[in-house]
Amino acid sequence: MKILAVQNRKGVGDTVIFLPFIKALSKKFNSPISILVKENSKADQYLHQTNYIDKILILERDDKTNNKHGGFFGIFNLAKDLKKHKFDKIFIFNSSLRFNLIAKMSGIPKIYQYPLFTKTKQHITEVPKKFLKTNLDLDVNEDPEIQINNDLVFKATQRFQIDNKEINILLGIGGSGPTKRIPAKTFLSVIDKISNIKSCKFFLATGKAYEEQEILNEILRSKFKNFCIRLDDLSIKEILPLIKNCNISICNDSSFSHLSSALGINTITLMADTPLIYGNYSTKMYPIIPEGEKTVTHNTLGKEKIDPQKIFEKLLKIID
Repeated sequence: MKILAVQNRKGVGDTVIFLPFIKALSKKFNSPISILVKENSKADQYLHQTNYIDKILILERDDKTNNKHGGFFGIFNLAKDLKKHKFDKIFIFNSSLRFNLIAKMSGIPKIYQYPLFTKTKQHITEVPKKFLKTNLDLDVNEDPEIQINNDLVFKATQRFQIDNKEINILLGIGGSGPTKRIPAKTFLSVIDKISNIKSCKFFLATGKAYEEQEILNEILRSKFKNFCIRLDDLSIKEILPLIKNCNISICNDSSFSHLSSALGINTITLMADTPLIYGNYSTKMYPIIPEGEKTVTHNTLGKEKIDPQKIFEKLLKIID
């Protein structure tokens, strides 16, 4: 049986959050599931070895350019592309009439979709749970899971000189926006505290944006530079086996918090300016919110109020 799932939200995080629902479909129909995702999901970088994923199809559509699947004629282009695969079923994780029409034009016999025209304020996990419960009587309560070849994990121990006698810590110091990026001084305080009592190695994961590089370089200029390894020249695909070797991750709300937890690594999520659900949807996630706040959402603007002592205490509790 050939099944397609449509998840057209942006970014790595949203794609990872939807993995339990994709996996549930795979179990239900005893078949790997193809997915239609946006290019900035980077799904081909981290789902290429996950056995419940079949094909990764790219939705060539965004808000800035008139690309293949955008605009009026994009409807026909996407329908033509999907028709080639002869899918038996499609699960559309949105309320868009556009995708409903495309599915019908593609000749897919069975279409499952969120109720049309109900897009406003859809909860990112509760709505798909209700969707699969209503349509297939499926209860989905698992964490996201990304799978990776054990040989690659072993090779990473050699490439990055992983010492099991040390505490290997991934630091996700990047972030898609300036309000999500915790200052370098916060990470340095945590590094200082844990290095005083444990032998540690720190792997610094970030992007190439100027502001992210500033945080990276401030850490690398510190007295801890010999215990830090930068990862910014590597692809996500290259970094995944390393993450799997880590004992724990400490991450801003970034791609690496989602990837780390989905790889089964206990991940401390530093939530400064994003709805809390993005940092606590997995049992592998341990959120830290700004001092004085009861929760966190857009415009909390709390990156300066993340307490390094609380990160340190949570870190000790997890590794001990």
